[in-house]
Amino acid sequence: MPTAYGRILVPFDGSDGASKALRRAVYLAEALGAEVTAFSVDEHVPRYAPAVGEIQEEKGLRDAEFAELRRRVGAVAKELGREIKMETRVGHAAQSIVAYAQEQNFDVIVMGQSGHSGVWGTLLGSTTARVVDHAPCDVLVVR
Repeated sequence: MPTAYGRILVPFDGSDGASKALRRAVYLAEALGAEVTAFSVDEHVPRYAPAVGEIQEEKGLRDAEFAELRRRVGAVAKELGREIKMETRVGHAAQSIVAYAQEQNFDVIVMGQSGHSGVWGTLLGSTTARVVDHAPCDVLVVR
C-alpha cells in the first residue's frame, strides 16, 4: 500500500463535475507532489453513413470536441501553474477508465459525481458508480 498518491488519474468529459474533480486533483497533487493525468474517452458508436462526406464530418466534429477538452485542461493547468498530462481513448467510458488506470498503475482516480451521462446514466448506472465498483485503485468522488 503506497504511503501517498503519486499518480492521479482524472476522467475528464468537460462537465462541471469533471472540472471540479480536475481542480481538486491538482490541489491534491500540489500537497502530495504527485502527477496528474486527465483522461477522456471517445464513446462514439460507429455507424454506417450513407456518404463518405458524413463520416469525415463526424470525425471532424469529434476531433474538435476533444481539442476543446484539451484546451480546457490546458487552461486549468496554466491557471493553477501545474502540468497536467492528457490522454484520450476510444471505447466505453467506465471500462476504458478502469483499464487505463490498471495499465498505467495509477494510485487514485479523482472524478466528479456526475458527468454528461444524463438520462442514460440514470437508466444504465453512472460511469462514476461503475468505476468505483471496478477500479484497481482508490477512487475519490468529488461532489
